[in-house]
Amino acid sequence: MQAITQLFHQVYDVEGLIRWGGYVVLVVVIFAETGLLLGFFLPGDSLLVTAGLLASSGLFNVWLMGVILSVAAIAGQSLGYFVGQAAGAALFTREDSLLFKRSHLLRAHEFYEQHGGKTVVIARFMPIFRTFVPVVAGAARMDLRDYTLYNVVGGVLWIWGMLLTGFSLGRYIPGIGKHIDIVIIVVIALSLMPGAIAWLRRRRTTPTRTPPEV
Repeated sequence: MQAITQLFHQVYDVEGLIRWGGYVVLVVVIFAETGLLLGFFLPGDSLLVTAGLLASSGLFNVWLMGVILSVAAIAGQSLGYFVGQAAGAALFTREDSLLFKRSHLLRAHEFYEQHGGKTVVIARFMPIFRTFVPVVAGAARMDLRDYTLYNVVGGVLWIWGMLLTGFSLGRYIPGIGKHIDIVIIVVIALSLMPGAIAWLRRRRTTPTRTPPEV
């Protein structure tokens, strides 16, 4: 248990993680979060914004980082699509485990049903959804050409949007690098907001059940 706690602490120490592993860790995390079902807990948004902040100080090349991470994000969701295509309906009956939650998959499926192909783009900016929506698209046999287009557009917008947000903050707000923790908290809150709004809307539109007459 202590080893698992230590692992989670290291994963969520995003600044230390990036400084330790550099480009390799960034590529692994982005690929795993977008392509492997067990990667849903990884901190993609905060990792990218922090990487942009560190790049603004000259620690990394933001343009090189943007290119390789875009490739990793697109490749990751391509893998997710093929996993869903291969596993199909069997995934929806799989039992929960430490690194798999069927409820996440079902919520992603519901979101996909509501918003169609554009979900592939929208879900990029929503933690957990970006891990499970590609699998849902594959299981639903979404046209591969259409999926690839949405995948590329979403991947590029997400990677460059997050990186350049961090890079711009580092360049134009003096001393922001000393408050990375606050920036990460804000980024996490903003990334969770679309999911929270969707949940509230669903609660409001769900008809209340009247008790049966006795």
